[in-house]
Amino acid sequence: MKMSFRWFGHQDPVTLEKIRQIPGVGGIVTAIYDIPVGEVWPYENIVALKQTIEAAGLQLEVIESVPVHEDIKIGLPTRDRYIGNYKQTLRNLAKAEIPVVCYNFMPVFDWTRSSLDYELDDGSTALIYEEEVIERMNPLSGELKLPGWDTSYEDGQLQILFDHYQSVPEEKLWENLAYFIQAIMPVADEVGLRMAIHPDDPPWPIFGLPRIITNRQNLERLIGLHDSPSHGLCLCSGSLGADPSNDVPEMIRYFGAKDRVNFVHARNVKWTGPRSFQESAHLSSAGSLDMVEIIRALRDIDFAGPIRPDHGRMIWGETGKPGYGLYDRALGAVYLNGAWEAVTKERERTNDYKLNK
Repeated sequence: MKMSFRWFGHQDPVTLEKIRQIPGVGGIVTAIYDIPVGEVWPYENIVALKQTIEAAGLQLEVIESVPVHEDIKIGLPTRDRYIGNYKQTLRNLAKAEIPVVCYNFMPVFDWTRSSLDYELDDGSTALIYEEEVIERMNPLSGELKLPGWDTSYEDGQLQILFDHYQSVPEEKLWENLAYFIQAIMPVADEVGLRMAIHPDDPPWPIFGLPRIITNRQNLERLIGLHDSPSHGLCLCSGSLGADPSNDVPEMIRYFGAKDRVNFVHARNVKWTGPRSFQESAHLSSAGSLDMVEIIRALRDIDFAGPIRPDHGRMIWGETGKPGYGLYDRALGAVYLNGAWEAVTKERERTNDYKLNK
């Protein structure tokens, strides 16, 4: 696997120089953040981004994300123009030799949490999701801003979006996703891009909005929309694993056997209720997910793609973008690499034993 790290560009206090010092990290996951959603990413901008990363001694492994315009998700007549722009962006990314593109199909809001700075028992702070808090919130009030939420909506725009989604139940969202997939994936096949859809986070409806990339059954339905390894998954352990009924290692083995795991987000969560959880340190004992078994599943499918430590705690007094501090994610990267080395040597010893028996 290719251990990578999320970087938010020149405004990110976590610099490329710091990332390069994390043992075993050679890849960068990033995006172009100053182009309006739905517009074409110019080839020159992509190349400049790639050259900046390579000048720091790293490789641009994944673009995360090329956002999908809400008109596509809703199914408005304007969607074809935005899909055309999306296809051109994919062509430009492929021309610049970018191997993987991550995206999601979550209506209105990206990943969602009820608090940014919940204090854990060890004194660190973490992102948490409490169902009872979310249920009391009014998403139109502006009372909570989170990294990943689009805060660029002007007055009244969110209400208009919510009004549109009144006519988009779950099956209609599936139809709109299928329309999008069947339009863009032939381009991905043509230019050699591997697309990776991120699961909904959390993997259930919020604020009355449908969410459909949530479990094995729906992931199976998703990959059935286009028969190609270009049409794959970003297997996010923390997003899928927030639902205790999702068996993340089993999903990795199942979809990995179909060559559909194109990117991995590795993150642990601690369940605090049926639909409530805290983000935790990566190691297995810190949360509810068996991270070693997750890494073993990746080893079992001989995963050779990019992986990154996902959201981390804020530790040692670090400030900045919640969930995206340097220190805990660096610890996570080293831990994940150590687990990979351990399960790899475990396999080698087992194979040697079988050969010598």
